[in-house]
Amino acid sequence: MATASNEFKLIRPSDGERYNRSAVTLSCRLSPEISAVNMEIRWFKGTDCVCVYKDRHVTEGRGYEGRVSLFTQELERGNVSLQLRDCTRSDEGHYLCQVTDGDRTEEITVEMICKCS
Repeated sequence: MATASNEFKLIRPSDGERYNRSAVTLSCRLSPEISAVNMEIRWFKGTDCVCVYKDRHVTEGRGYEGRVSLFTQELERGNVSLQLRDCTRSDEGHYLCQVTDGDRTEEITVEMICKCS
């Protein structure tokens, strides 16, 4: 049985994806709003690993170097959203966010509809 310390689920906030000219934010949060600082966070597009956060370090996946980031300053508040910069039509599609805390893993899919050039 899961302990109280790792009881959480992933949610997509109602504000949805945020776009600007150069970046897309795929919104994803922990519920309840607990710290994700010591958790493992993985983002995938299909079988491609986009980004991994583990042991307080972010590793960008191949082909995403310099284009992806997490809001590490907001992990304390459960924000595990992914920001993708310099997006192209090939970045469009479904992304999987996977968060692991000990033996508990939660996943959620977020769709990005490209509004990029």
